[in-house]
Amino acid sequence: MMAKWLLATMALSLPALAHADGPRGNNHGEQVQDRQELRQDRRETRDDHHDLRQLESLLARYDSARGRSARRDLLQVEDELRGYVASELNESRRELSQDKREARTSAREVRHDGYRRDDRQDHRDDVRDARQESRMLQQTRSISQELNGLYGRLDSRSLSRKRMLIADLVQLARAEQSQNRQETREDRREAREDSGWH
Repeated sequence: MMAKWLLATMALSLPALAHADGPRGNNHGEQVQDRQELRQDRRETRDDHHDLRQLESLLARYDSARGRSARRDLLQVEDELRGYVASELNESRRELSQDKREARTSAREVRHDGYRRDDRQDHRDDVRDARQESRMLQQTRSISQELNGLYGRLDSRSLSRKRMLIADLVQLARAEQSQNRQETREDRREAREDSGWH
């Protein structure tokens, strides 16, 4: 009699034990990934804030040098701008690669977890992030190409166009900062879902 009771108890307990680590089968792995994504979000937030401050400073210095017709200062700002744009292109390529990896990972989760609603939402968010990053990279490349043809030129028309392009970079930096805030909110939501704290 005791053996039957023990077997019945074990049989009823197995389904509960199978989900003891949470609502998903690979919950620990997803929680580790969530923590990595949140750390990455914090780094990107710091970088985006620094980039925006740097660009706003470059724009203010450019305007000041242009207003004073200070050729040497204009060329100095251009040199720093060239370095910034090259660095931003590298950073954007790296972030796009990361966003594409996240989209592939979330697609695997959708297939693996039986097309759960939250997994589908995470995948849509990751695909959208990759598309936005790709657009920003293309815009930065376009600005970079146009600036390359204007560096060293100090005629009024070229100076005006360079100023507009720097202002465009400032707007891109603001948009990137906003996108990163949105991505951080989504990653926090995903971490709550994966930890079972819906």
